[in-house]
Amino acid sequence: MSVLKVIEILGNSTESFEDAIQNVINEASKTVNHIKSVYVKDMQVTVVNNKISQYRVATKVTFDIKND
Repeated sequence: MSVLKVIEILGNSTESFEDAIQNVINEASKTVNHIKSVYVKDMQVTVVNNKISQYRVATKVTFDIKND
C-alpha cells in the first residue's frame, strides 16, 4: 500500500510557465524524494513596461512516503 503526501509550493521564472514548474520540481527534489506529480493550481504573470517580466505558478507536489 502506498501513502502519499501533498505540499504546496510556489515557483517562478523569467522564461516560461514550463520553466517555472521545472524550477518547483528542481527545488522540491533537493529535500523531497519520490515525487509523483505536480498539479498546477494557478498561473500568473507580472508585467513591466507592457512586457511579461516573470511567470509564476502555484503548485501542489505529490510524493510517496516510504515505509522502510
